[in-house]
Amino acid sequence: MEFEKSKIIELKEKFDSIVNTEEKEKIEFWYARDLQTQLGYKRWENFIETIKKAMKSCENTGIEIDNHFREIKKMVKIGSGAKRELQDYMLTRYACYLIAQNGDSKKEEIAFAQTYFAVQTRKQEIIEDRIKLMSRLEAR
Repeated sequence: MEFEKSKIIELKEKFDSIVNTEEKEKIEFWYARDLQTQLGYKRWENFIETIKKAMKSCENTGIEIDNHFREIKKMVKIGSGAKRELQDYMLTRYACYLIAQNGDSKKEEIAFAQTYFAVQTRKQEIIEDRIKLMSRLEAR
């Protein structure tokens, strides 16, 4: 599947627009319900199955699931003005990558997300490596 340049820019901006940052520790995360929309899933029931597959992939590699998939509850307004609790997850970049890898690859959004999160993860690794190198050089 080949993406037009304008489509790539549009999809990248959509993923960038839903990233959140935990201010204290400067950690980027995404809410699963926001990601669900960007990945083309209409129903939470279908998307949660993809999340569960991604969690299993994480577990199978020996990585602690709770470090990447943090379940939370949100209070949302419903039609009558009342509020109810809604399940959601705070997801690291790695969790989003696993979700994309376990998603429905027939969806254009999933195909793009697979590349997006792989590239973004690699960029972060390079930045972290450079920071470590600079710290070692400064220590000398």
